[in-house]
Amino acid sequence: MAVTADDPSTFATEVMASEIPVIVDFWAPWCGPCRMVAPELDKIASEKVGSVKLVKVDVDKNPEIARQYQVFSIPSIGLFVDGKLAGMTVGAKPARAIEESLKLSDHLKSAIN
Repeated sequence: MAVTADDPSTFATEVMASEIPVIVDFWAPWCGPCRMVAPELDKIASEKVGSVKLVKVDVDKNPEIARQYQVFSIPSIGLFVDGKLAGMTVGAKPARAIEESLKLSDHLKSAIN
């Protein structure tokens, strides 16, 4: 379900050029909390198929993108709308808390209008 963007070119295509909002999961395979939050992000993406996209960025494979968005702790979850970072939250949280932190419903409503 999630798209992997482990290089700047894929990130540009999948996130920056996306016509719908994108949730970006900045993570690493060795990060326990990252593995805990992954099913929560999958839940959000599956509930909002067609209105939001989930992209995973392994910070070890794509450190340039992590630095560009000042990702210093993982998991960090960003919301990109029209190629711009619209919100960021850090830490493993349940799906609803992630949605609230990112103000996802507000961004989805404005993306429709």
